[in-house]
Amino acid sequence: MNRCHSRILLSFITLALSISLSQQKSVLQAPPNAPALVEIKNNAITIQYHGRVIFSGTMNAGGAKIHERTQVYKEGQKIQQVILLTTMDWNKKIKITGRVAGSEESFPCESDRPTDRASQGPLIVRHASGVGRNLRNRAVYDRKWDWVLSVDANPKVVVTPLEVNQDQNSFSVEIEGYEIILRFRPHFYQNHRGLEFFEPWTYKVWPQSVAGWISWFAFFDKVTEKDMVETADVFSAALRPFGYEYFQMDDGYQRGNGGPELWLNPNEKFPHGLKYLAEYIKGKGLKPGLWMGVGIFDDAIARKHPDWFLRDSKGNLVQGNWIQYPLDASNPEAVRNIIRPIFRGFRDQGWEYFKVDGLRHLRYEGYNANRDYFDRKNIGLVDTYRLYAKTVREEIGRDHFMLGCWGIRPELVGIIDGCRIGDDGFSYAGLAQYNSFNNVVWRNDPDHIELNDDAYRSTMVTSLTGSLIMLTDKPAVYKTSVIESAKRAVPVLFTRPGQLYDVDPSRSDNLYRVDAEVSGSGPRVFDAGYLPASHLYSLEINRPFGSWLVLGRTGGEFSEIRFADLGLGADREYLVFDFWAKSLKGTFVKAFDPGRIDPKFNCQVFCIREREDHPQLIATSRHISCGGYEIRDVSWNARVLLGTSDLVAGDSYTIYILEPAGYEFQGADCDGAAVAGSVKRGLVREVTLKSDTSSTVSWRIRF
Repeated sequence: MNRCHSRILLSFITLALSISLSQQKSVLQAPPNAPALVEIKNNAITIQYHGRVIFSGTMNAGGAKIHERTQVYKEGQKIQQVILLTTMDWNKKIKITGRVAGSEESFPCESDRPTDRASQGPLIVRHASGVGRNLRNRAVYDRKWDWVLSVDANPKVVVTPLEVNQDQNSFSVEIEGYEIILRFRPHFYQNHRGLEFFEPWTYKVWPQSVAGWISWFAFFDKVTEKDMVETADVFSAALRPFGYEYFQMDDGYQRGNGGPELWLNPNEKFPHGLKYLAEYIKGKGLKPGLWMGVGIFDDAIARKHPDWFLRDSKGNLVQGNWIQYPLDASNPEAVRNIIRPIFRGFRDQGWEYFKVDGLRHLRYEGYNANRDYFDRKNIGLVDTYRLYAKTVREEIGRDHFMLGCWGIRPELVGIIDGCRIGDDGFSYAGLAQYNSFNNVVWRNDPDHIELNDDAYRSTMVTSLTGSLIMLTDKPAVYKTSVIESAKRAVPVLFTRPGQLYDVDPSRSDNLYRVDAEVSGSGPRVFDAGYLPASHLYSLEINRPFGSWLVLGRTGGEFSEIRFADLGLGADREYLVFDFWAKSLKGTFVKAFDPGRIDPKFNCQVFCIREREDHPQLIATSRHISCGGYEIRDVSWNARVLLGTSDLVAGDSYTIYILEPAGYEFQGADCDGAAVAGSVKRGLVREVTLKSDTSSTVSWRIRF
């Protein structure tokens, strides 16, 4: 071997080794389902888990000796590690000052429902955009490694973000009480919440906003190519500039529910084919999405290839209702000839969003109802079910959105990006019953929204929870003023739940019944209902330039809403601004009266900010987050309020500013947009900007 060949071979080996090492490095080691290592010495406490120090702190009891007892409780796969700290002097409180360190996916929250009604307060569905500072937080949850460290009720607890970056989040924790209980639970969602397949160290939640349009309630299965084209034209012009991206066609395009040729070659209502339609949608600046049902109703393919399908003990094909012939996803030939070519074909045609329907029916009336088939073949029922979904995922890739439809699918955790949490029609109840799942397990889909009398309420709740917003109306609707609510709700901010429990647990507590159900039709006890358990939805917004809270109200009787129940300081002054009414309700301490709900909106949205001693930003008109989406920076300097905002072309952008006594408006100017007007109403100065282009502008308001 000559020297040149030796160098080439050595280079090849080096490259192969580096690729191998990089691949190994990318595979994360699963954390153990085991207690942490706790060390307490000289009033210092350290907790280590999975090779990392997750808590370090110092304890002080005013000279009294602190007694420590650590106990581990096991119930099946559930592990709870309890650290009890007490003193013999009940006149002296224990104070702990410490630091919790987690991955870049860790966040503060509540892990356990308050046991007494007084502490619980009203039922509030809580989420946070940015790392939370809510005073109700008593725990830190690390999604990446699925552990939670919490403090039991009674001691005073304050959790404050310290460091937030792409590698690690850390939080200062201050605890004060006569008795302190720290509780560590590994594999929290996986074991304690009963989500067996939850392995977040292997996948991330879809990070982008998901908002768009689907054809189902607009056209049902009568949809045509002409309907899709005309709606895309109108929808793109009216709502794409505001953040609506997806455009999904539902049932009605296929020749039949069967083999690839019936799905990939549409019926006569689509003369130019599916590839043409996908390209047309993309040409409108939208991402094309497609519905597909897993049911097979094609007698010919079932009789020609009976071994691809489930059969009874006599070898006869079994049949369901919604799926007709259940496909055996454990059969390589069935996978190779049906599942793979269908979804590979859709992907190659240019589709980027996949609503996979009938998955519940495949599991229940298909697999569960024919459990003896799996027993005879000695194959795993759930493994086969997951294999179907995994095959779809492999073909469409991780870069395309996969929605599991319909009803809660705990067996598909880690495979799907989003989950339809209820039956057809928007589900308020689902957002309360499964609020803890959203953006931890997957993105919640409360189903499509019609811009009718309930438009403001449904878009508001969906936006404040960070769920999917998919509209479904005929194009004429998007030429009217009714779209105002839809404009203000997107893009949906990425949120984390403020509670690791569901406000209404009536159905989520029954997930174990997945294995027992056999009928695919009708609601399951663990599917979302329709009656809301909560009328209050809060979104805590934390940005480098400020923190505030947005509170949505859908109904209920409230003479007052206490700031302490919202996780705000009870002794501070807060400005409360009504977003839809565009008016300041006033400055309040401890609580405020929300008043009656205007039937025009059928809901209320309040922006709550701590009052400052100078002119300050209260809200903006662009987004329901009152500045949380489009504002990049705000500061007060030398009697000038300065800000940077993202504007939508042609959309009037109003900035609402508190103008207190002692300050007089001197003028406003803006780089990149025109100042369209200024008016003062009470204590609020309204400055309106307008631009012919969608751009980032810098504005200055002088006092």
